[in-house]
Amino acid sequence: MNKSEKTEPWLQKSCVVWIGALLCCALWGSAFPGIKIGYRLFEIEASDTAAQILFAGCRFTLAGILAVVLGSISARKFLFPEKEAVVPVLWLSLLQTVLQYVFFYVGLAHTSGVKASIIEAMNVFVAILVASVLFHQEKLTSQKMIGCAIGFLGVVLINLSGMDFQISLTGEGFIFFSTVAYAFSSVFLKRFSAKYNPVMLSGYQFIAGGILMILIGFLMGGRIQQVSLPAMGLLFYLAMVSAVAYSIWGILLKYNPVSKVTVFGFMNPVFGVLLSALLLEEQEQASGAMSILALILVCVGIYVVNFKTERTER
Repeated sequence: MNKSEKTEPWLQKSCVVWIGALLCCALWGSAFPGIKIGYRLFEIEASDTAAQILFAGCRFTLAGILAVVLGSISARKFLFPEKEAVVPVLWLSLLQTVLQYVFFYVGLAHTSGVKASIIEAMNVFVAILVASVLFHQEKLTSQKMIGCAIGFLGVVLINLSGMDFQISLTGEGFIFFSTVAYAFSSVFLKRFSAKYNPVMLSGYQFIAGGILMILIGFLMGGRIQQVSLPAMGLLFYLAMVSAVAYSIWGILLKYNPVSKVTVFGFMNPVFGVLLSALLLEEQEQASGAMSILALILVCVGIYVVNFKTERTER
């Protein structure tokens, strides 16, 4: 038995998928309040779109470098993209980094961290539909849709507990557009990782997308006026979040169905709500019996989707 044959069953174990996916969601959930805190530390105004894009570009360029370094250490060789991998890297860069985060960073500046984390959960539906209907990577079963519906009901309940129904194109609308870009990136990542190292793909797509965002932000007139040690520390943390979480996510997608992994995206609001409440003082949107019920429904939805997947495999 070769190394790949040993790796594949291990990465398909339920406990590995749960631990790995929950770690990714916890890291991503911490990014919601982390970005808003970053705006304050770097003194970036909500209306300064150019500076927000520049800030995002710095984060992802650093994230890509970290991913390549960590991946190279793990593989005991330098991860360098083959010539044939350039197009997949650019596709992922456009979807995962540029489109998703241009919309995300601008949208987050015009809405709360709690609401942003909730809207982001809709990428679960989009990813499963794209994987099943457009790319035929797996079957679209009633069990998967029921599980998603249960999880999304929990997302809706969390939103209702916030008692804020204001919607704007540049706020909630842009956050939704970012979820669509992310959902497509997950499907393409699974498709490309069948041939290429997912950590390599993650690292270089972040570098390419990050550099492009730096150029866009700079040409739009964006500047980082305030730099401090705490601000740089937070930037490094946000970069590490992207490097670690997206690399692990890519590895899980390589060896598991899209639905089995992406359904954990419903946990992003869980961590986003809790950490936003803790760090951004948005407690009104993260308290009460309704929120507890919502979190239970999210967990049930994840279990339903994964239970169907495991039963089918057996």
